[in-house]
Order: sequence, then structure tokens, then C-alpha cells
Amino acid sequence: MFKKTVMSAAIAAAALVPLAQAQAAEYQIDSEGQHAFVQFKISHLGYSYILGSFEDFSGSFQYDPDNVGDSSASVEVDVTSLTTNHAERDKHIKSADFLDASEYPTATFTTTGFESTGDGEGVLTGDLSLHGETREIDMPVTLLGKGEDPWGGYRAGFEGSTTLTLSEFDIDMSKFPEVMHELELYVTFEGLRQ
Repeated sequence: MFKKTVMSAAIAAAALVPLAQAQAAEYQIDSEGQHAFVQFKISHLGYSYILGSFEDFSGSFQYDPDNVGDSSASVEVDVTSLTTNHAERDKHIKSADFLDASEYPTATFTTTGFESTGDGEGVLTGDLSLHGETREIDMPVTLLGKGEDPWGGYRAGFEGSTTLTLSEFDIDMSKFPEVMHELELYVTFEGLRQ
């Protein structure tokens, strides 16, 4: 169940990036440069937390600071890349008991809307597909910054987080305490303008 939760988090984490339309600039998420992360946090029996991340993912977003309502994003996550820095636990989370990564190796997020809630802040809405289920999620997001980098490029970065209820993605956590039925998903993406 932990693994399934992690997967959900990772996918949810992709959904946090604000998007833009055709006139908006397109940004490639800089996952190769390790400037983007899809991470999760879930309670361990109510006594501690399990922290993890998805190491392999890709995607892009469109963003126009003058028309943020038309922003958009698309992210694909390799569920098999889940890690919690514990090999046996990772194997269990990726098993059929939770994420069933062999059957559902990919999670995706595609935005369906964005509502500005203030300067550089808003709520991103999109479809998260995880463990064979697709659900609409909302994720509050914040613009971290934008501008030229030292190598002649132009970058923009965002962060966001949301809570996923694992049962909504057909991940059965009924054998675990209620505190483990939800997972916190955190994402931060730096994108390079194309």
C-alpha cells in the first residue's frame, strides 16, 4: 500500500506545474539535470514517516505570466523508478500488494485547468492516472522564479503539493491504520524554455 501511495504521489506531484496555451512559451522539465523532483510522504503506522521519490520522469509545461489561466502541463512517471532508500521495502511497494508496477509501469498527469489565487500562486487541476485508475486532482502551486540562467537559457520553476487518497486509485490500505490511507505528494519542477 505504501508503494501504491508513493506512485500516486509521484503522479500527483507532476500535476502541480502550471500550464500555458499555444502562444505561451514551452518549457522542458529539467529532470536530467536533477532540477525537478516527484516526492511523497506517508505515515508509517502513525509512528514515523516513509519518504520517497520517483527517479525517472519526463514532461513539459507551457507558461505565460501574462495569461496564467491558459497554462498547461503533461508529465509521465516511471513507477518502477520508485525509491525509499530501502531495497526490500521498494520491492514490496512496487509489488501487486500496492503499486503493481509490472502491470502499471507508468503514471501520467495532464492538466485540465488552472485558477490563479494570487500573484504567482494558483490551483492546478488535472487528470492523474495511477494503478489503472484516473482521477481528477487539485494541486495548489507556487511560482518559485523565472529568468535567464548563466548558460544563455531561460528557466521557470514551480512547486506544489496535494494529498492523495489511495483507495481512489484502487490501492487497498484497509489492513493499515487510517493515518496511512492518504499520501502527501510534493513536486518541484524547473523547466528550460524551448
